[in-house]
Amino acid sequence: MSHSHLLRSSFIPTAPTSLHRRAAAVYHGPTRTQQIQSKIREIFMPALSSTMTEGKIVSWVKSEGEKLSKGESVVVVESDKADMDVESFYDGYLAAIVVDEGLSAAVGSTIALLAESEEEIALALSHKSSSSASSPVSVPALSNSDAPKVFDEMPSSEADASTQVINASVSSAGLGSAAHPASEGGKRVVASPYAKKLAKDLGVDLRGVVGSGPNGRVVAKDVEAAVKVSGGGGATVVASEVAGKSSGVELGSVVPFTTMQSAVSRNMVESLAVPTFRVGYTVTTDALDALYKKIKSKGVTMTALLAKATALALVKHPVVNSSCRDGKSFTYNSHINIAVAVAIDGGLITPVLQDADKSDIYTLSRKWKELVDKARAKQLQPNEYITGTFTLSNLGMFGVDRFDAILPPGTGAIMAVGASQPSIVGTKDGRIGMKTQMLVNVTADHRVIYGADLAAFLQTLAKIIEDPKDLTL
Repeated sequence: MSHSHLLRSSFIPTAPTSLHRRAAAVYHGPTRTQQIQSKIREIFMPALSSTMTEGKIVSWVKSEGEKLSKGESVVVVESDKADMDVESFYDGYLAAIVVDEGLSAAVGSTIALLAESEEEIALALSHKSSSSASSPVSVPALSNSDAPKVFDEMPSSEADASTQVINASVSSAGLGSAAHPASEGGKRVVASPYAKKLAKDLGVDLRGVVGSGPNGRVVAKDVEAAVKVSGGGGATVVASEVAGKSSGVELGSVVPFTTMQSAVSRNMVESLAVPTFRVGYTVTTDALDALYKKIKSKGVTMTALLAKATALALVKHPVVNSSCRDGKSFTYNSHINIAVAVAIDGGLITPVLQDADKSDIYTLSRKWKELVDKARAKQLQPNEYITGTFTLSNLGMFGVDRFDAILPPGTGAIMAVGASQPSIVGTKDGRIGMKTQMLVNVTADHRVIYGADLAAFLQTLAKIIEDPKDLTL
């Protein structure tokens, strides 16, 4: 599965050292040698990104008592930017769920217990609610690639300090638990976050929907198919009722941040430490609009056109695509990866069009549609949203003519794009004419990028947009 990660769990001494993962931080508390009476392992909350400090359990793919195979999806975890299927690292049985659906846990804390045999399930369940006597093991955050890798071999001295051996008195993290949602026969309904939201909006009971996703997981298309089968009549009534109930907010209520909102908050505060400045530029878009109308039927999007134009301009002005991370040096990035801000339910994310300067406009448009669909389903992989070198934020579709954007940490510049609007302008021969124009406003890191750099970049961008023949090459 492309959007999955391996569960980190403690292991017995017979496990080969090649399975140990190199720890980003090693637990320095007291270590104990315990007699192993049964092979029960703790499953820890994994770190799915470099900024993740806690995760929320979206859904358990497996129920207590079900058999697990190595590499099989067991739980869906919400990180600070996406929901990801997490795979088991061992064969065994999901003996006890410690952190239930909808609850959060710190990275490295126990979320479930894994038994090697059916006989040990009862033992794990009997100790499920007991408090943990030792601190959880720290779990390494994944690097920017964030794809599953072969685990590095860890020296035995580090392994001894960073692993827990579980005996018959294994205990949970002491977190609260709620009743599991269940369908007929007591089997949990497993559905993607987007499918759950869609089902809620359309009034579809997920217990009656057959899932076509991995391990029978209900996905959005299954919900849509269920609506078609039912004729949509009943669903329409329920959807209107739901919309009526959720149209307002409870005034005076205090609403905690979601995981994603917390991540956005941290990034915005971090950006305040960077000295920025802004430069605006008016661009005539008549030729770009004409090109868009001509090739729109082939699946081309305006976002892809703007990303392509920006990328071609950055090729000629690499300093605007650079970044400063330590305050002492800056990097000329070897790739031009255009991140585009997308508002999704409960937050904001920036899917990345990688190597936008090298992709043709049709491929770029297809890729953009794919990224948006994954973003709204909260299924983006970390390398699809954290690798941007330059960011676009477009509010033009809402009629906004100008605005300032906040610079994302770790990048050199972000461009705010306003709406294209008819404007009366003076021509070179002294006449009055009508042109369609838009205002772009770039916010940049002044430690690296200077006013003349941005002015030159914007001049190049304007020329590309006003004569867009290179966009379709």
